[in-house]
Amino acid sequence: MASADGYAEWERYDSTTRLLRFTALLGVLVLTAASWRALEVRYEYIETAPANIGNLLGRMVPPDTASANEIVTPMVHTVNIAVVGTLAAIVLALPVAYIGARNTTPNRLAYGLGKVVIASSRSVHSIIWALLFVIMFGPGVLAGILAITFRSIGFIAKLLAEEIEEIDDRAVEAVTATGSGGLNVLIYGVVPQIKAPFVGLAMYRWDINVREATIIGLVGAGGIGTELNNRINAFDWQAVLTILIAILAVVIVSELVSAYARQKVR
Repeated sequence: MASADGYAEWERYDSTTRLLRFTALLGVLVLTAASWRALEVRYEYIETAPANIGNLLGRMVPPDTASANEIVTPMVHTVNIAVVGTLAAIVLALPVAYIGARNTTPNRLAYGLGKVVIASSRSVHSIIWALLFVIMFGPGVLAGILAITFRSIGFIAKLLAEEIEEIDDRAVEAVTATGSGGLNVLIYGVVPQIKAPFVGLAMYRWDINVREATIIGLVGAGGIGTELNNRINAFDWQAVLTILIAILAVVIVSELVSAYARQKVR
């Protein structure tokens, strides 16, 4: 398009691209409206929500400090579930990440297997994993640990495999040129380049698992979630508020620890 002084005026997109972008945006809006309409939201519940929230908060306040001692053990179990589950996931995710990275996988079959394991782990939510393991092993912390472990394998393996794929191949070639075998190439050529991202990733996943460990207890997988579910079923709302405050405090501490550790390994 020419301007008033005769020079061509720069435009970021041509008319065809602008039309396509507008059509795509319109399509998203139409799809969103259609999805909202299909959900058949009950608006009468939205109208009464403020009153219900006020009523619930009135029953919760003040928190029941007398029950604080009773939630210490379940909260410790929650943190332990996150720690053990994360460590187990790291051990299992390392070989999956190795075969799931294009530049380290032994062959195409192993690469496909790694991707299947990653996708399988990530596609199932931790609560679903918890439900499955509660059925298999009964309610308790074992089901919680396994749920956290199997949910975390795909997350850790996927991001670690991406880090492996981005390493500098010259370091690997230098180690290989010395006549070193596959294990030495891995230890001296690959591991030093992914050590810092790996530590940060592990701490980040542990931080996530602390929060997930508080939720899976709602389906019987141990930890503070089980105690929270019991208090809700008993309509002991003041104790519920106490538990929620305790969960918030633990999550904040885990976030601070995770952020500090990630900063130190940069």
